[in-house]
Amino acid sequence: MSLRSPLGAVLGTGTARSGVHHFWVQRVTALALVPLGLWLLVALVRLPLGDYAAVTNWVGNGANPVLLSLLVGIAAWHSQLGVQVVVEDYVHAKGLKTLTLLCSAGAHLLAAAVGIYAVLRIALRSFG
Repeated sequence: MSLRSPLGAVLGTGTARSGVHHFWVQRVTALALVPLGLWLLVALVRLPLGDYAAVTNWVGNGANPVLLSLLVGIAAWHSQLGVQVVVEDYVHAKGLKTLTLLCSAGAHLLAAAVGIYAVLRIALRSFG
């Protein structure tokens, strides 16, 4: 038997144990963003950014689409976790808090999906 409400189970809120998981996921996603962000920074510095064809060619070659998709997905997840903490701390009306958390999760999911779609669309064009 769980002490969590059905809404709490969906939103990931509830007993104190869930906060520890949230804390660790936020730290792990931050740690994963460090090498991915450095990789992207180094890659972009080495690219001729004024040349659209060179950049799209780079996106579609090698492991770049996979790493870019990981970067987009992990960044969206990390951002959603951070926004969730802010909303839980500063929005006190239950209905507004629930609505804000649902909208935030949906917006972050949409942003990740659009970003990964864009990377894959460029990558798949380079194969054709």
